[in-house]
Amino acid sequence: MFGELTLVVAALFTGAAIYVSWAEQPARLELDNQAMLAEWKPSYARGLLMQASLAVIGFVLGTLEWLVTGQWLWLAGAVALVANWPFTLFVIMPVNKKLEATPIESADENTRALVERWGRLHSVRSALGALSVGLFLWASI
Repeated sequence: MFGELTLVVAALFTGAAIYVSWAEQPARLELDNQAMLAEWKPSYARGLLMQASLAVIGFVLGTLEWLVTGQWLWLAGAVALVANWPFTLFVIMPVNKKLEATPIESADENTRALVERWGRLHSVRSALGALSVGLFLWASI
């Protein structure tokens, strides 16, 4: 019962993460430093709420499906999805804080390097999402 919803939520999370890595980040990097940072700030703020919520909802639904079915793959997928939280808090957040604290008019090559690093780190979120989707699909078989 929770399994289908879990898979949908994980797929939404993963799709959003891949979109950022595949489309938004490369387009952002084509802008000058100030425009790049001006785009990154509201984009990050909006994406944070959406992706954080999807990770938690997917974790809860996957855990519920594991409790109902006893199938460990649901729990493994749920853990893979929610692993985005500690990864974001401990690895990506220091970069986010530096970017958020940078005034747009002060954006320079160091800012660009931080946005590039942020993009590489964000790709881990895509990978964790894809792993969760794969585990949920396997559990659904």
